[in-house]
Amino acid sequence: MLIAAYNEAGAIRDTLLSLSRQDYPGEVEIVVLNDGSTDGTADVVRAAIDDLPFSASFHVRLVDFPRNAGKATVLNRGLSRARHDLIVTVDGDSWIHPDGLTHLVERILSDPPETQAVAGSIMVRNSRHNLLTAAQEWDYFHGIAAVKRMQSMFHGTLVAQGAFSIYRREALEAVGGWPPCVGEDIVLSWAILERGDRIGHAEDAICFTNVPTRLGAFAQQRRRWSRGLMEAFRAHWRLLFRARFRTVFVWWNLCFPPMDVIYTFVFIPGLVLAAFGRYEIAGPITLAVLPLAAIWNLLMFKVERRTFRQERLRVRHNVSGFMLYAFAYNMILQPICVLGYASEALGLRKSWGRP
Repeated sequence: MLIAAYNEAGAIRDTLLSLSRQDYPGEVEIVVLNDGSTDGTADVVRAAIDDLPFSASFHVRLVDFPRNAGKATVLNRGLSRARHDLIVTVDGDSWIHPDGLTHLVERILSDPPETQAVAGSIMVRNSRHNLLTAAQEWDYFHGIAAVKRMQSMFHGTLVAQGAFSIYRREALEAVGGWPPCVGEDIVLSWAILERGDRIGHAEDAICFTNVPTRLGAFAQQRRRWSRGLMEAFRAHWRLLFRARFRTVFVWWNLCFPPMDVIYTFVFIPGLVLAAFGRYEIAGPITLAVLPLAAIWNLLMFKVERRTFRQERLRVRHNVSGFMLYAFAYNMILQPICVLGYASEALGLRKSWGRP
């Protein structure tokens, strides 16, 4: 397990605590990669290694790099130091459900033999912080997770996200490891797919992560995701022409940029005009899609809630976050995505930023 950490002194102990409570019965090597942190992350990790009740089969060590080199670089350094053939990546601000690692390993061992990576299921941990995090809880639970589940049904999972995924070492080494870009997880995933391999999804391998609490940090994160999508298309455009069913989902992702542009520059202005009685773009007929959307969203909710119940988790009542997610979230998100596409097209400086 590789944990890339940069200035995670406030969260890394909880991450290690969740790993000390895993029910995984096999041998695990946990390598914490401190990427030149300046906030005492290394000291927190050392104390956690000494204090936490890791089982005898869990071996935890810290690799302390003096200078910040970026997530992709330290992950590649960690890969060269790891001893096992299955490699798991975990973010330094995550909380892994007690059976999360077990389910992740089970899935990669039981999926078709061409499966070289499996994405876990990422949920929001700090949703009670404010209204923005409450809305993101619905985005992860009801949006991102549902898309991955649908892709997985057709063997078309496109991204093994860095927050909690498992890879076969041979696949990582075959594609040269993590690329030096802001969307290293999606570009790596598409490199694996371009080799003709498969990525799976374990909906019951649940990881809770801290999401941005401020609008500026949220915007920076989603711009980075948008730029990562553009990087993936630039590096692996040949996936668009592969004779596989998952190619449908690659083309679907290709539709995101123009759809986001149309939403930002056509639909949102249309709603503003409708508020003043001008219905040339959006009007009462727009409401006709709401019943179908409600049925579809209710179905997705029931499926995801069933998975939560199987893991003895409960979907909390989050009405305020749902209202923002349902009625205003996309009006914030889509323009941010457009800024990300524009930043990548213009070649602006890339930065990971901080939450």
